[in-house]
Amino acid sequence: MSHKRISKRKAVLAAGGVAALGAAALLLPHANASQDGAAQTQAAPRALKAADASDFAGRLAGLLGDAFAGSYYDAGRQQLVVNVVGDDNQLVVQAKKAGAAVRQVDNSTAELRAAARTLKSEATIPGTAWAVDPRTNKVVVTADSTVTGAAWDTLESAVRSLGQEKATLRKSSGTFRTFASGGDAIFGGGARCSLGFNVTAGDGTAAFLTAGHCGVAAAEWSDAQGGAPIGTVDQAVFPGEGDFALVKYDDPAIQALSEVNAEGQAVPILQAAEATVGQEVFRMGSTTGLADGTVTGLDATVNYPEGTVTGLIQTNVCAEPGDSGGSMFTQDGLALGLTSGGSGDCTAGGETFFQPVTTALEAVGATLGEGGAAGAGGADEGAGGDQGAGGEEGVGGDEGVGGDEGVGGDAQDAGNGGHDAGNEQQGAGSGQEGAAPGQEGAAPGQQAGGDHQGTGDGQDTGAGEQPGGEDDGAGESGPTQPH
Repeated sequence: MSHKRISKRKAVLAAGGVAALGAAALLLPHANASQDGAAQTQAAPRALKAADASDFAGRLAGLLGDAFAGSYYDAGRQQLVVNVVGDDNQLVVQAKKAGAAVRQVDNSTAELRAAARTLKSEATIPGTAWAVDPRTNKVVVTADSTVTGAAWDTLESAVRSLGQEKATLRKSSGTFRTFASGGDAIFGGGARCSLGFNVTAGDGTAAFLTAGHCGVAAAEWSDAQGGAPIGTVDQAVFPGEGDFALVKYDDPAIQALSEVNAEGQAVPILQAAEATVGQEVFRMGSTTGLADGTVTGLDATVNYPEGTVTGLIQTNVCAEPGDSGGSMFTQDGLALGLTSGGSGDCTAGGETFFQPVTTALEAVGATLGEGGAAGAGGADEGAGGDQGAGGEEGVGGDEGVGGDEGVGGDAQDAGNGGHDAGNEQQGAGSGQEGAAPGQEGAAPGQQAGGDHQGTGDGQDTGAGEQPGGEDDGAGESGPTQPH
């Protein structure tokens, strides 16, 4: 059976309908208005599009060295805020000249990472998660509703030992679990997940990315419940250093389009990119459809009942069982993540964690689009223009951040994804803007999108899920699980 693309879409459940309508409105073309005409001055922080923030932050990190203590995107002001430790005023001046809004903080990146290592050794408890929040300059620790009694006491003691200036503890009303479902639904071994992004495998064959806990649940996947398999799992990681799987299409003649089917809008996915705290994102999943929110943490650790998963993106985007493996993307066509799991639902809200697409692509040797990585761009004098971030004295010297060709180059992000087996949530994504080379800076990328949805009937790979149909994807009573 030849598939041009997996195009079967599941109707959005009532629980996600309102969120989906709001998210869909944000994806309309008018949201892509150019800022190239905005007045800028070298003295003030530069107006920066979200798509450019990650690359710009990476280059500033290289400039600041040990003084760099994280960064986040202020969407309201359209600025990159950079945390700096120490009293080296020259570094602060350079960062400001580069176009960043600079904030001096107490905790260095090394200190916060050390705090996270302490939590790993002393408080690896199912139902817990932690990530560095650059907005508070602390490690934020979250415990779900299953963490009680002695487990709560142990966690609370570990957080307290770090000091209130380095870590904070909060409680989630839901339970962390995996969410099986996605953009386009996929079915395997009685489980339902979501397809994240179509990609090209290292051997040149067509494939797609989905959640790793889906990949370990079944070897073969179909685009229809009870239908013939369309793909076979090639690689899968879960738990451990990620939650991702590469599924190769069985039909060598398939044309797997690089799109996300966002509630009827085909959003072209151009390239893969790193997420930035504060960035607006969209998630598409086979259970809840399209939803939007913001990135709240990076390099997150989640302790699912099946084991610990590291290196995830934390967001406030809602998701539900069946959404696992689904795509998280930006309005401008950047692939960011694959839905892993979380707590809550699209009625009450909650936390959701995503596997970074860039990490998954590197691990499995696959590419998305033209196979490049997203870079930074923006206005003529933004990071990457002739004056770059900081002009002659800024990051990158005479060529600024990225030199004459702008930050990011001409590459495209890669990524594909799926949803966790068993749950019925859908992932939504927001699009970021890619960068193209140019002497006056990088131009914004195209809109993101695609027709891929996760699949989904059946049980989640995680505990607490009940096998069966689309509504049986994941139970709410079980402990923390991937979606």
